[in-house]
Amino acid sequence: MFGIFSEDLGIDLGTANTLVCVKNKGVVLNEPSVVSINTRSKDIIAVGEKAKKMIGRTPDSCEAIRPLKNGVIADYEITEKMLREFYKRVHKRNFLSSPRVVICVPAGVSQVERRAVIDVTLEAGAREAYLVEEPMAAAIGVGVNIFDPEGNLIVDIGGGTTEIAVISLGGIVRTSSLKVAGDKFDVAIGEYVRQRHDLLIGEKTAEDIKINIATALAGDEEVTYEISGRNILNGLPKNVIISSLEVQEAIMPLIKKIVEEIKLVLEKTPPELSADIKRKGIILTGGGAGIRGLDQKIAESIQLEVRPSENPLNCVVNGIEVLLQNFDEYKSVLISPEKDY
Repeated sequence: MFGIFSEDLGIDLGTANTLVCVKNKGVVLNEPSVVSINTRSKDIIAVGEKAKKMIGRTPDSCEAIRPLKNGVIADYEITEKMLREFYKRVHKRNFLSSPRVVICVPAGVSQVERRAVIDVTLEAGAREAYLVEEPMAAAIGVGVNIFDPEGNLIVDIGGGTTEIAVISLGGIVRTSSLKVAGDKFDVAIGEYVRQRHDLLIGEKTAEDIKINIATALAGDEEVTYEISGRNILNGLPKNVIISSLEVQEAIMPLIKKIVEEIKLVLEKTPPELSADIKRKGIILTGGGAGIRGLDQKIAESIQLEVRPSENPLNCVVNGIEVLLQNFDEYKSVLISPEKDY
């Protein structure tokens, strides 16, 4: 009965942002994966964008929490409350809602972590819960026919993990889940500013630097950005102008790690699929694909064409929506509690 009144949902449960799509309606929610709670009563104060604005600004009675780390659930209870709040927003007019949910997970997570995602989704109000691996959803989202007998290399740089996968015949042939992605870029930028400019900045400021001026190309045009923080030497507020070349210096070791991991996956790829990848190139998705010149840097390092997707942030959730619209066709690529546990 509940299936009659509910709409199928797809969730890209990301370390940085959670996106929710509804079958035949597209993306209906895009909010930061942040929850603000009262530290005394443990009650929820805010979820999503409002909670993100509180990061680094909360009193002792309040705490802003990111319940997901490296693409997996770090705080089960807070994640369940966050998902329940997002369900309410999506189905605020439907009192009998109990949706079937397809939710995305990194390819490298353990069975215990997969079970945790399924359980938290069911407890938050889902009728049925299915999992899909992130690079598979990203491939579907950019229009790849995953059932073709040809190799496709997907590199999805998210907030917590970089997912690298070779896909062919509806399955993942080779994969790697690297815990170097957007959040690590933010940490590296914050540490660089602290060491080079004696300035302590918050994660929100580090993220703003990355979004506005980060570049991966050595010969790129230099741009500057003014930031504010706390002077480590005297504790007073201080402004500093940072350049894109400095940001490049801060994040380049992490970019090199991603490049090396792509090379390792390619080394383990069967030769026939390697030939397909040489001909078709690498598909770059995820929020990290927005770093200026990253596609060119990877292309130079690996000597392969790199094709950034048109809408890298939404590739995964777009792929989940395609899954929902063609559920029976794509059911073989899903991980379900009945089949796998």
